[in-house]
Amino acid sequence: MDYDAVVIGGGVIGSAIIRYLSLYKTKVLLVEKEEDISSGTTKANSGIVHAGYDPAPGTLKAKLNVKGARMIREESKRLHFDYKTNGAMVISFSTDDDYKLDELYKRGLENGVEDMEIISGEEARKIEPLLSLDITKCLYLKSSGIVCPFTLTEALAENAYANGGEFRFNTKVENVEKSEGGYKITTDSGTTITTRAVINAAGVYGDTINNMVSEKKLHITPRRGSYMLFDGETKGMFNTTIFQLPSEKGKGVLVTPTVHGNLMIGPNSTDTFPKDDTATTAEDLDFISKEALKTTSSIPFRKVITSFCGLRAHEDSGDFIIGEAEDAPCFFNATGIESPGLSASLAIGEMIASLVSEKLKLEKKENPILEREAPLRPKEMTTIERNALIKNNPSYGKIVCRCEEISEGEIIDAITRPLGAKSLDGIKRRVRAGMGRCQGGFCSPKVMELLEKYASIPFDEITKNSKGSNITVEE
Repeated sequence: MDYDAVVIGGGVIGSAIIRYLSLYKTKVLLVEKEEDISSGTTKANSGIVHAGYDPAPGTLKAKLNVKGARMIREESKRLHFDYKTNGAMVISFSTDDDYKLDELYKRGLENGVEDMEIISGEEARKIEPLLSLDITKCLYLKSSGIVCPFTLTEALAENAYANGGEFRFNTKVENVEKSEGGYKITTDSGTTITTRAVINAAGVYGDTINNMVSEKKLHITPRRGSYMLFDGETKGMFNTTIFQLPSEKGKGVLVTPTVHGNLMIGPNSTDTFPKDDTATTAEDLDFISKEALKTTSSIPFRKVITSFCGLRAHEDSGDFIIGEAEDAPCFFNATGIESPGLSASLAIGEMIASLVSEKLKLEKKENPILEREAPLRPKEMTTIERNALIKNNPSYGKIVCRCEEISEGEIIDAITRPLGAKSLDGIKRRVRAGMGRCQGGFCSPKVMELLEKYASIPFDEITKNSKGSNITVEE
């Protein structure tokens, strides 16, 4: 066998799984059909680390949400990704609906959520002055947080790599079939990978992968969710994540700061086909705008800098599908991962790694690498620290992205770190160059020069993200 285990999918779930598997004495590989990690659902995520009040008690969603949220808080200190405990509110606009907050509070207690209380609309507005005067009551969740989905996934993947995990990008799985002693995976490049175990973390394509080997068929419906992101000037408008009362299709349109301070609103929830339809529409954006205005009338729509759409993997059962397939030994699913999937990601990774290790009889490493070196961020340093850094390496004093104040040195680091960026979006997700007001209009040419030099990619082959998204073409 080429590998003990192969993880299919390089989002936050796949990256969490390979990270925890890499802590065992095993040979493990992650395959991803795109050019980088975080290229599917993970890249279009709200970044909310939910407290855990919403999932039905007894479900995997409930169990893994609360545990995963705690793990994210703890691991952010060791793996150095962007995380902040900012609190959240679930708001009611009618006294007729206030009882629903009591139900959510009771559900939260049953799920093990800490630091909750129900407060009046007036008390909520003391915390967030821009909230609507129509709000009557609020469930206040002090343990809720926000995280950068990109740097979280990057940190997990880098740590897995440091512990011996292997990665193959631009590698689409075409077929998985049972073979003697394990599985044979065929890819679009014509290569065949043999492995003792397969872990399916393929997002909206999780049913496709499962149904290749199991007679217990899964069915995933992609759910579109669009967002609007605002300029950094909106920092401080809201410090807390604001939810409206949830519906059967999710937690509704939220108003939240990102972990970097930008205001963000969304998402809606619309079942869609095909599975790669991530186009934003005027209808979607109009809907989330009107819904967000119920929460606050102070939304500065003229400061929107971009909109985007992501897909959520809704499986018909309504819960996460995690574990070994009944009729396919050593084939493990981590699929149907919709909200609160990001919050639960580390708990899912740990759970799958434990199941695989038990099945394959793996031993834990005696001294695994549990920490990751933090990326350098000059603009967060003191003047003395920054001057010393620039004196030692002048590239940290050359600003490439003016909107986000990102230096040439940081972009070079993003390219040359383990599993470094290979596209403009890869740079954007790691260090925010191109994430600001001009959306890369000023800095992209220089970033492309650095990719050409440090990633050894010919200039006309540099892409925005996946294959075919070339920025320039040769005449």
